[in-house]
Amino acid sequence: MASTPPPQRAARAEAGSQYEYRVLTIDRSVSRHDAVRLLTDEAEYGRWELERTRLYVGGERRVWLRRKIMRVRSTL
Repeated sequence: MASTPPPQRAARAEAGSQYEYRVLTIDRSVSRHDAVRLLTDEAEYGRWELERTRLYVGGERRVWLRRKIMRVRSTL
């Protein structure tokens, strides 16, 4: 299997929102199988869920992931 460049990542958390978002940009050279494996790992270990996916004309994929923000309250 040829080595593939890692996808570009950007994370943002909006004030007052209940979700944290991550946008992954997957290059056209990454196979569909490798992209599925990447997203599965993010879902399993990072607790991300798929919100949206776009496939662009050039073959680039952009995927929006989200996860709930866990706010911890002090018990003291």
